[in-house]
Formats: sequence, structure tokens, C-alpha cells
Amino acid sequence: MQTVDNASEKSEKPPETQKKLSDKDMVAIKNQAWWRGTLVRRSLLHAALRACIIQCWWRLMLSKILEKRRRAVLEVFSREEWAAVTLQSQARMWHIRRRYCQVLNAVRIIQAYWRCRACASRGFIKGQDRVTANQLHLELEILLGSGPCIVTECIPTSIKE
Repeated sequence: MQTVDNASEKSEKPPETQKKLSDKDMVAIKNQAWWRGTLVRRSLLHAALRACIIQCWWRLMLSKILEKRRRAVLEVFSREEWAAVTLQSQARMWHIRRRYCQVLNAVRIIQAYWRCRACASRGFIKGQDRVTANQLHLELEILLGSGPCIVTECIPTSIKE
């Protein structure tokens, strides 16, 4: 068996079967090595450029996909918010309308009562009403035989119950 030292000594010595190359052959080998290196570098450069192009394209597509997702989430959110606002406004409108109908019914009862009384006593009733955002203002002037009677009332209409 050979030792490691003997193996390294043998590899340094050129084999005797190998021919010595001429200067022309050495130049040709160097030119071929240079050309192969140039081809490898060129192919590596082209591969790197193609990879860069693919990466840029993928980043662009990824940003478009993310933008579509963001837009879809925003549309869903805006639809939900719009539905919530619509439901809230409908509920408020229903509460206000119910309160208004109650007040209107009370006004009609009072008017019917006073109209019957006015017919019996030959008096009459003049009235005004004004509806604001949160109140109903009633002003009634009742004229009977003895003298005028003025009734003023502010009835709150609660928006939030």
C-alpha cells in the first residue's frame, strides 16, 4: 500500500506517456478555455436576466392579486356598513313614525272633543302645529262664550329609544 505522502509525490510528476504540447497548442487550449468561459458567463447572464424578468413579472402579478383581494374586502365591508346604516335608519324612522302617529291620534281626539264642545257652546277652535327634529309644538286657541283659552304644548319625539 502507498502512504499519503507517496501519493502526493507521484501526482506532482507528469506522466511520461503524456506528450509535451507545443506553443500553438497551448494558445489554442487557452483560447478554447476562454471561449468556453465566455459562453458559460453569457448563459449565466441570460439565465439571471430571465430569472429577474420572471421575478418582476411575478411581483407585478402578486401586487395585482393583492389589490383585487383588498378591493373585494373593501366592497364587502362597505356593503355590510351600508346595510347596517340602512337598518338603523329604518328602525329610527319606524320609532319616530310610531310616536308621530300616537301624537296625531291624541291631537285628533282633542280636536274631535273640542269640536263637539264648540258646536254645543257656539265657540270655535283655532290651532297651529309645528314639527321639528325632536319636538311637536301645538298651540290651540279655544274661543268660547266666556273668553279665549290658549293651550300651548311641546311634546318631545325621542329619536333614540
